[in-house]
Amino acid sequence: MSNTLTRRGVLRSGAVAGAGVALPTIFTGSSASAFTNEPTGDTVTLGFNVPQTGPYADEGADELRALELAVEHLNGGGDGGMLQTFSSKALDGTGILGKKVAYVSGDTQTKSDAARASAKSMIEKDGAVMITGGSSSGVAVAVQGLCQEAGVIFMAGLTHSNDTTGKDKKANGFRHFFNAYMSAAALAPVLSQLYGDERRAYHLTADYTWGWTQQESIAAATEALGWETVENVLTPLAQTDFSSYIAPVLNSGADVLVLNHYGGNMVNSLTNAVQFGLREKQVNGKNFEIVVPLYSELMAKGAGANIKGIVGSQNWDWKLENERGAKYTGSNAFVKSFGEKYGFPPSQAAQTCYAQALLYADAVARAGSFNPCAVGEALEDFAFDGLGNGPTTYRKGDHQCFKDVLVVRGAENPSDEYNLVEIVEVTPVEQVTYDPEHPMFAGGNLGSCNAGV
Repeated sequence: MSNTLTRRGVLRSGAVAGAGVALPTIFTGSSASAFTNEPTGDTVTLGFNVPQTGPYADEGADELRALELAVEHLNGGGDGGMLQTFSSKALDGTGILGKKVAYVSGDTQTKSDAARASAKSMIEKDGAVMITGGSSSGVAVAVQGLCQEAGVIFMAGLTHSNDTTGKDKKANGFRHFFNAYMSAAALAPVLSQLYGDERRAYHLTADYTWGWTQQESIAAATEALGWETVENVLTPLAQTDFSSYIAPVLNSGADVLVLNHYGGNMVNSLTNAVQFGLREKQVNGKNFEIVVPLYSELMAKGAGANIKGIVGSQNWDWKLENERGAKYTGSNAFVKSFGEKYGFPPSQAAQTCYAQALLYADAVARAGSFNPCAVGEALEDFAFDGLGNGPTTYRKGDHQCFKDVLVVRGAENPSDEYNLVEIVEVTPVEQVTYDPEHPMFAGGNLGSCNAGV
């Protein structure tokens, strides 16, 4: 793509502010501006803040690929992808409100301080009117808070913690990805069918906001069906060898290991669990089982043969429309565009970020303004279809999207490296919907939209 269509640049947070350094007050535009970074030229700049290093780097790389593809489609390039299937027809391939879409990219390093510094630089130095991306809920919560202060829209990428649209929700933040409660609500009935109601579970949990709420959610859902939680042990996000955490499981009396890990953490912990022979053991007269509540094709590839038979959940799968029909239209269009550009199918992280970019652009077009408050109003209670997940709604009360949830399992005999995960069940949205004041989400307040003036 030519530089008239897109502007690329990696903003390393180290050049902006070191970890732990206090950040100055966010720039909120001149007195002549109606809102932060009001576009005045013939382009509008979006900020793509993804993990390019750290344990979630594989997810971040796919997010960035998808976001670059979204920019291409918004500017009229390629085959248009899901612009052709999206139920809203406000976008026409001429950019956003006639302005060509440019972007800058940054590395969150899967660290909240680095992510905030990167996003801050995009807003202050590059004039970004929207920030998206991320593959850590700790990062998402931190950047969402910054965007609220700055007066720009945050379209959350891959963030699964209940807190993102729970106690830490913000009026300027919106999440398309599903959350830990939804995963648990979809998974628990399937786990009960597969493994029975009298199980003893040992949890290893990533020690940050996502891990905490994922563990709380899956424990509550399985305990309601008769499972007992034997132990929950927190593990550092930076951990790479989980052997010392796996060894105690053997003498715990547990017959299920729940790995509340994601990305490289999950690949390593699952590998260690298999090396310790857990999958060949019998405990309490039952075959020992391993459950990974949230995983993706990218993680399955990293785990290799160890993923076979492992049950979990996903927000989306590239095979969804082919296997489950036209209800999930848009999936094939996106897979075709992404595959032709990059040579392999997209991940759920890619689909989420691509959808978020289109949803932001569409909201601007429908609102007729880049003002974040107008954009937010256009997104609230917006019901749409054609972006690969079936009918979806952005709920006004907490800015959480509601849609069907996939229960998946590692394929026993995959045909190739892109078919490592099989769809076991698609759980209808009604089964995973909850009240905004559900105890797992209570304590937060959206507050008011901030336009930055």
